[in-house]
Amino acid sequence: MVLVSSCRTQVAQWLLGEPVSLSQLSPRELSLEPIRADALILLQSSELVLHIEFQTEPQAEIPFRMADYRLRVYRRYPNKRMHQVVIYLKPTSSELAYQENFSVPGTRHEFQVIRLWEQPKEIFWQSTGLLPLAVLGQTKSRTETLREIAQRIEQIEERRQQSNIAASTAILAGLVLEKKVIEALLRNKLMRESVIYQEIRAEGKAEGKAEGKQEGEVSLVLRLLKKRIGKVAPDLERRIKSLSIAELEDLGEALLDFATIADLVNWLN
Repeated sequence: MVLVSSCRTQVAQWLLGEPVSLSQLSPRELSLEPIRADALILLQSSELVLHIEFQTEPQAEIPFRMADYRLRVYRRYPNKRMHQVVIYLKPTSSELAYQENFSVPGTRHEFQVIRLWEQPKEIFWQSTGLLPLAVLGQTKSRTETLREIAQRIEQIEERRQQSNIAASTAILAGLVLEKKVIEALLRNKLMRESVIYQEIRAEGKAEGKAEGKQEGEVSLVLRLLKKRIGKVAPDLERRIKSLSIAELEDLGEALLDFATIADLVNWLN
C-alpha cells in the first residue's frame, strides 16, 4: 500500500506508539521468495522490523504466514525485534479475523490484529497520512465520514500530498460505499494527479518494455484493477487480454471511476 510507504513515521506512531524512522525492506532481502499477500508492507529501522499486512477477507493461512515471516526475518536479522500487524479492512463475523496466534504442538507465535471497523474514526484524524483509513473505522455514517475526510483533504496545502490522500481515500472507500457517493464527495481530477496512480502506471510501462506494449498494457490494467476493486474473474481477465492497445489505454484511464466489478463489466459491454 503506497500510502503506508509514504507516511511511515505516522504509521509507526499509530502502530508502535512512537514516531520511529523506518525504511522500506524488500521481501527479497530475506532468504526466501516472498509469500503472496493482499498488501504486504515491510519496514525497518536499526533495531526493529515492522511487518504489516492489509486484508480485505480473512484467510486461514494468515497465522502461519505471520509465523513464517517472523522466522525469515530472524534468520536475516537475528538481533532485531519485530512487530507484526494484520489489518482487516472490511467488516466480517469470521472467527479468522480474531485469530492472533499461530499454534502447533511445541510452538506458539503471536501477532497483533486490528479490525478497522472497531477503531474509532477519531484515531485517524490525528495524522494526515492516516485520513483514508477513517472511512473504514467505527462510525455511524460512512458517507458523513467520507464527507469529513474530503473537507480535511481540501485543507491540505501541499498539492501532491493532497492528491495522494484523495486517491487512497477513494480506493478504500470503494470497499464500503457506492461509486456515486465517492464521486460526489471526492474530485477525480485531483486523484488522477496522485503519485499512487502515476506509480502504478509507471510499473506497467516498465513491464511493457520487457513484455511488449500490448502485454504491458494488460499488466497495467490488471494491476490497477487489483488496487481498485480486487480480484478479476478468469473470464473477465480473458476479455481484458483481448482488448486492443487503444482500448486498454482507455480502460486504464477509466479505472479510478470504478468501485465494483459490475462497473468493469458495464464498461466492457
